[in-house]
Amino acid sequence: MHPVRWLFGLLFLLASLALAQPTLTVLTHDSFNLDKQLLALFERQSGIRLRFLKGGDAGEMLNKAILSKGAPIADVIYGFDNTLLSRALQADILQPYRSPELASLRPDLLLDQTFRASPVDFGYVALNYDRDYFKGKPLPERFADLASPEFARLLVVQNPASSSPGLAFLLATVAAFGEEGYLGFWENLRQNGVRVVSGWSDAYYTHFTRAGGDRPLVVSYSTSPAAELYYSEAKPKPAEPPTANLFLPRSSFFQVEYVGILKGTRNLRAAQRFVDWLLSRPAQENIPTQMWVYPARRDARLPEVFRFAEVPAEPARLSPQQIAQNRERWIREWTQVVVQGQSAEAVKARR
Repeated sequence: MHPVRWLFGLLFLLASLALAQPTLTVLTHDSFNLDKQLLALFERQSGIRLRFLKGGDAGEMLNKAILSKGAPIADVIYGFDNTLLSRALQADILQPYRSPELASLRPDLLLDQTFRASPVDFGYVALNYDRDYFKGKPLPERFADLASPEFARLLVVQNPASSSPGLAFLLATVAAFGEEGYLGFWENLRQNGVRVVSGWSDAYYTHFTRAGGDRPLVVSYSTSPAAELYYSEAKPKPAEPPTANLFLPRSSFFQVEYVGILKGTRNLRAAQRFVDWLLSRPAQENIPTQMWVYPARRDARLPEVFRFAEVPAEPARLSPQQIAQNRERWIREWTQVVVQGQSAEAVKARR
């Protein structure tokens, strides 16, 4: 065969193979991260090219998926949690898929019995404190203590209308204080000088004292102290993190993150293979030090640093049904009390 014709034939074959290789678009929240070599290995073994589309905070990401229903902007969505699960299911944007890997997951994470949302990881939205600031000073002992004068202007939280951890913390207050008490607690927090910001990054990296801010108490995650130690550049490396969890009873909210296949995908088989892989042991064991949450698999090993990622003894939980029925009202009432300055009693009287 003539060399030129042979070369053109080879180029045509390579182009054909590239076109045949499906590209799978995965819509994620901004905190999604996995090891690049691990992702490349999946692509080589599966023949599937991955494209990740960052969609903002979990709530913002889900809104984008709902707004594009019928003409989905992705094939798979990852990162909506149990505070948003009911919205995803009610919007009917997901199609069922019962992965064979589900049998290896923790059964308490399987909250969707229609198999449209598969649990990938879990964690706890929790109060963190700056060890240096509180050295020799008392810490709050009860949830209600956060609103006491001795802890005035020490706490920064996220707005539940725009932030996933902010919503989780609001739900923790509902679980802890009940329908009749949670607004009064927030009114007391407002009067005690709580600072409200739009999202986690602003709270942790701007206002928390560890980042040079003036708030030594922050709503974050129970894994944050472990992450602080893992990324520490101090020489020698400290024996313990500079931050710690403040596990006041029922102040930490149990959070589960899910993956689902979007209705209308043209890459169904590729989407199923990606879900299977995300729930497989290699991917699950990569999750802890990439996204600082616990893997959903029961047999996934945790890294040594996760001994500082404590688990609260009394986490707050609400069922997806409770959240679905009340989430928007709770956010609206919170906004009226905390942002608009209305009294808790006046807001409750209008129910």
